[in-house]
Formats: sequence, C-alpha cells, structure tokens
Amino acid sequence: MGSKYIRCHMNFEIKMNFTRKARFVAGGALNDLDLLAADIGNAYLNAYTREKVHTVCGLEFGYQNVGKIAVITRALYGLKSSGAAWRSMFAASLQELGFTSCIADPDVWYRPATKPDGT
Repeated sequence: MGSKYIRCHMNFEIKMNFTRKARFVAGGALNDLDLLAADIGNAYLNAYTREKVHTVCGLEFGYQNVGKIAVITRALYGLKSSGAAWRSMFAASLQELGFTSCIADPDVWYRPATKPDGT
C-alpha cells in the first residue's frame, strides 16, 4: 500500500461550559503520558498530512466500516508532521491575503493598511 500503519483512537471531552468535543487522534499521548485535558482548536483538520499513513476502522466509523482500511489524508493530532503542515498551510493563506511574516518572530504576521482618513 506504500504507507505506514498507525494506531488511532477517539478522545471525548466535556468542557467546563458543558459543551462536548470529540477528536480523532493518531497514536497516543506524547511521551506515553496520560492525557488529562486539552483544548486545541480544529485547525489541523484544514491541512493535508505530509505522511503516508493508514489505520483500520473501529466502531467510531460505524458498524458497516469496522475492519476496513482508512487512508489518512488530513493532518491529525499526534502525527509528527501535522504542526508543520498546518503552519505551512496557514502561512500560505496569510501570504495570499498580503500578510508578511515578522523577521523577529515568524509567527507574527502583518500587512500595510490605510485608515479611512488616509493615514
């Protein structure tokens, strides 16, 4: 198949305001630590993965898909390249909008603007 098998699992969380969040995650927690709580936006899902990976579907994909192979095309939390893939995709989007990355801190973006009074 030309890709590497990875284990995946679902994380479920109930936040302090009682909203619920589910997240499909590659592998386990960093350094084999138990994950107690996290609040990460869905930003990674907008970027394509740089790795060739697949997994075997569990019940979270529905009874009809259990045991089938799923090719992962979007960046997942837990993949080594996901952060870099998302940052690259985000940087390209900002550049298309005319933003420039700051030399002192590449995660600070700016662009010239004109106020309504012309300044």
